[in-house]
Amino acid sequence: MGTLSETILGAQAGSFSDKRIDKAFCHDGTGVQAKVIYDEMGAPGIANPKACYVIYDHIAPANTSQTADLHRELREFAIRSGMHFSDVGGGICHQYMAEGRVLPGEVVIGADSHSCTLGAFGAFATGVGASDMAGIWVSGETWLRVPESVAIHISGSLVKGVEYKDLALAYVTELGMDGATYQALEFLGDSVSSIPMEGRLTLSNMAVEAGAKTGLWYADTVTREYLARFGQSCTDQEVKPEATYSKEIHIGLDDIEPMLAVPHRVDTVKPVSALAGTRLDQVFIGTCTNGRYEDLSRAAAILDGKQVAVRTIVTPASRADYLKAEKSGVMGTLVEAGCVICPPGCGPCLGAHMGVLGEGEVGLSTANRNFKNRMGVGASYYLSSPSTAAASALTGEIADPREVV
Repeated sequence: MGTLSETILGAQAGSFSDKRIDKAFCHDGTGVQAKVIYDEMGAPGIANPKACYVIYDHIAPANTSQTADLHRELREFAIRSGMHFSDVGGGICHQYMAEGRVLPGEVVIGADSHSCTLGAFGAFATGVGASDMAGIWVSGETWLRVPESVAIHISGSLVKGVEYKDLALAYVTELGMDGATYQALEFLGDSVSSIPMEGRLTLSNMAVEAGAKTGLWYADTVTREYLARFGQSCTDQEVKPEATYSKEIHIGLDDIEPMLAVPHRVDTVKPVSALAGTRLDQVFIGTCTNGRYEDLSRAAAILDGKQVAVRTIVTPASRADYLKAEKSGVMGTLVEAGCVICPPGCGPCLGAHMGVLGEGEVGLSTANRNFKNRMGVGASYYLSSPSTAAASALTGEIADPREVV
């Protein structure tokens, strides 16, 4: 077997593989849908409840009585079934699973499109629909077509003010929104060993924005040291020279500058410098892409001792990130700068609550999607790194973080 996908799934690209699932997770949205299908199947029981997770993050806390009722039903079902359950405030499902719950070589299935985030650990992690998740609950297994792979070779070093989110926008732009459809991205090259886990998670998270099934990193020293913080151990994964890739692209980090995805496509990207001065109504820092402690810390460093000029919403990706930011003083800095802090979760990313934009408003978000009407009907929003978002919050218009860091 050549590529990491072929190695983990045990078959050549293009063939089909039946796999027992190591970890399966859903959130309050897809979990409710999966339970409906599970009940229609006659509620036959959960095959491997210890491998299953239900994580409340999308509309958490509940925004209406109807949402609260659905939460209660799914909560009771998950606990009764013996599944792992994370209630309101635990964090976004992808970040929650990234905190020592996913290991290299595992097959991880999430009922959310950004489940590819967990490929950062050298696991084959991908998203499915609610009906597939119900089937996994019942059987503990699923089938997958082994994807072909795209190699992304990374060299050089980022310059000050540039982040891995900018690199993510750069590779999505080069591939296009459907340029890697049903393929796996593999991040390779001279610089990968220097990229921290939070950067890897961001880069894997955006893989689906190019149509990919997952975004994979080979487990190495960075992986081992990160997992050791959670009491987990792993061995390095081998990059095999006989791996065959459908496409190979090369990106030099030294050439990357702060970037923006322009409404309403993730692959329509321009330099921040080209759009500086664009008026904003709201800045949002958070999501499964950029709501980790490191993201909040970089934003706080820019905002320290200053005041935001536009409403700025900050939503930590998990309770662990929130606690670390609170204990380190990062959260206090953000509050003193005038930011509004929401409980850990998805927040306004999907346009459900806690920061939805109004018609005609313009926002800047550290999320992974800027599709029309997603964060508010009739609104427009740009995607950026946390540093760009923080710099822009200070002026109320798009600003280049290199001018303030």
